[in-house]
Amino acid sequence: MTASMRAVEIAAFGPAENLRLGERPMPVPGEGELLIRVSASGVNRPDVIQRLGHYPPPPGASDLPGLEVAGQIVRGDAAAMEQAGLRVGDRVCALVAGGGYADHCVAPVAQCLPVPDGLSDVEAASLPENYYTVWSNVFDRGRLAAGETLLVQGGSSGIGVAAIQLARARGATVLATAGSDEKCAACVRLGAARAINYKTQDFVAEVRSLTQGRGADVILDMVAGDYVAREVQCLAEDGRLVIIAVQGGVQAEFNVGLVLRRRLTITGSTLRVRPVAFKGAIARALREHVWPLLESGAIKPVVHATFAAADAAQAHALMESNRHIGKIVLTW
Repeated sequence: MTASMRAVEIAAFGPAENLRLGERPMPVPGEGELLIRVSASGVNRPDVIQRLGHYPPPPGASDLPGLEVAGQIVRGDAAAMEQAGLRVGDRVCALVAGGGYADHCVAPVAQCLPVPDGLSDVEAASLPENYYTVWSNVFDRGRLAAGETLLVQGGSSGIGVAAIQLARARGATVLATAGSDEKCAACVRLGAARAINYKTQDFVAEVRSLTQGRGADVILDMVAGDYVAREVQCLAEDGRLVIIAVQGGVQAEFNVGLVLRRRLTITGSTLRVRPVAFKGAIARALREHVWPLLESGAIKPVVHATFAAADAAQAHALMESNRHIGKIVLTW
């Protein structure tokens, strides 16, 4: 073990060019933690928001960006690893609260999962943030059941491609929105029954038409803002709207009368600040319900592009361009 590691740092809040490759002290795992030699790091929208200065890491977390990694266990809390069925040398992927843009990363053992059989480290690094988020919000909070209809806003995003595939694999009908015909076609290939180009079509009218006027049972929303009022209009009775991001703004006005008459639920969550025990419970659910689907090929990682860690600025520029379909991953 060396005394230092390579890491992508935010030199100053601002444009993508402010990301730089530097050196940091090698992190030391504590109780309930392990150290991963990182092969690949997932890139996510919250990383961009953190770089802009609008999403500070929670207390105690690394100031380095990066919420998911994949690689090999170097060392850690032996008792915690034994309880989790992990050993030094195992390939794992992990959800972290920060510090993922580095060639070594400390992660809670409870938030680590074995790399699914047949997947590369690059593919594995694209999984944790997406699938933790989708499971927690679509299935736990949204209570999506087989036979119901899910509307995924932003179906070509990393979270979107995971939500489409997983909901379809678990017996739901999936509708998705995306910003181009190319992205809509990708959503359909991944399992969406229909995809709606929100730039040329009214998703409210389309959803109501496609469901014979009934509406969607669950909507996964990464936009918020004025989308909320429109989503309330296309929810079915007893429908659930789950908001996980506010790219369209934090203010919303909507028809509360529809909420009352249709018995709607509007909820939301953020994952980064939740305690390890909460995230560990999601990890156990993923191991039981989702990892077999990945290992069988029923659902697949969708990696749009990879960049060397030194080119993290290019990765962020691609993320901000919204040209990608699926995930962007850094390699070490």
